[in-house]
Amino acid sequence: MTPRAPGGAWAGADTSTDSYLPEHGNGGYQVLHYDLDLDYRVVTNRLAGRATVTAVATQPLSRLTLDLGRFRVQDVRVDGRPTKYAHRPDKLHIRPERPIGAGDTFRVDIRYAGKPVPISGRWGDIGWDELTDGVIVASQPNGSPSWFPCDDQPGAKAAFRVTVTTSSAYTVLVTGDPVARRRGAGNTTWVYERREPTAPYLMSVQIGRYEQVALTVGGVVQRAAIPPSVRADFAHDFGRHGAIMETLQRFFGPYPFSEYVVVVADDDLDDPIEAQGMSVFGRNHVDGRRTHERLVVHELAHQWFGNSLTVADWRHIWLNEGFATYAEWLWSGVCGDLPADALAAEWHAYLAARPADVIVANPGIDRMFDARVYKRGALALHALRKKIGGDSFFTLLRAWVAEHQHATVTTEAFRAHAQQFAREPLEGLFTAWLDRPTLPPLP
Repeated sequence: MTPRAPGGAWAGADTSTDSYLPEHGNGGYQVLHYDLDLDYRVVTNRLAGRATVTAVATQPLSRLTLDLGRFRVQDVRVDGRPTKYAHRPDKLHIRPERPIGAGDTFRVDIRYAGKPVPISGRWGDIGWDELTDGVIVASQPNGSPSWFPCDDQPGAKAAFRVTVTTSSAYTVLVTGDPVARRRGAGNTTWVYERREPTAPYLMSVQIGRYEQVALTVGGVVQRAAIPPSVRADFAHDFGRHGAIMETLQRFFGPYPFSEYVVVVADDDLDDPIEAQGMSVFGRNHVDGRRTHERLVVHELAHQWFGNSLTVADWRHIWLNEGFATYAEWLWSGVCGDLPADALAAEWHAYLAARPADVIVANPGIDRMFDARVYKRGALALHALRKKIGGDSFFTLLRAWVAEHQHATVTTEAFRAHAQQFAREPLEGLFTAWLDRPTLPPLP
């Protein structure tokens, strides 16, 4: 089918609801399932993909859009029928042969190929990226179109099946439960399924010359894929991971997925990366001295706050980062380091010495990942804990996690939820800590 040029009646077909990244995400439908079949050549960095996107229309559709990066689109079909389409960088416009009725379930099949490159922008390169020898996928917040066609907004959660074929010299890890592995002539095909509703940015592929090891024995399945050269340092740095998992489950409730996978890339990384049921660290985060154990806790905490409970819109980012930061403080007290009170005082002093010009509940796109959102978000939780008492606070958190498991959340919903566990109004506390830039006194 010959692609139609963009523009005209198709212009503006995407209707994202995300306030920070309106150019990412689409409207008119809800994706139910992605089936991705990827063939990747490491040496030449070439990806050939077949994607089947199953969705339900939330309104009558004569056209629809998907987010997709700089690939050559070879074919698009809707419910098996060839369709007109136009692809300009980062948006695929599709006009089905027949209109789709509201409430109808439909399927879009897309064949595409090319050299995957990350999405460049204010946060650097995000998405599918080459390592020295392998691949890392880190898609927060807008990198998913760098490797598959999707509705790229955090609230658009769906199930996934991902098949990756590559050289047998490499191990492939995908955010999902492993269901099959087939070895061929020089290549191996790996199949993973992610049954829980998952935001596209939380899907990840890791490819490298890894050895797989167990993180702990018993309880939640916890395993790691690491370069053999870091084996001894890794065993020490992650030696308390089983205890960390038990501690966070005590505070937040049961771990929300069937297993947890840690990947250590054989390159240095600026920051660790969380994905659904997986966290990725750089070899620089493994030094044999547990220097970065707080980051180990932070990334694991995101499995509850960010991954199972996913923000409906990026302006609510403190519900991910403030909670994961507070988890660091909780583990610190449990393992015999500084208690949460001492860390709260330390970080309150840090914030007091810096400009008070960030609103935690809506920091703006340029400050989504500002350290002040992380630390002040954690302080807001500490203030809430002091206000209602520790028992009520942790009961509140466990109920929050249980009631919104595998769903999306907002700041407004959390405020209403918290009020159920308090004898006094909490509006003043939340207004001071979340809605105003001025730093409140240390609780």
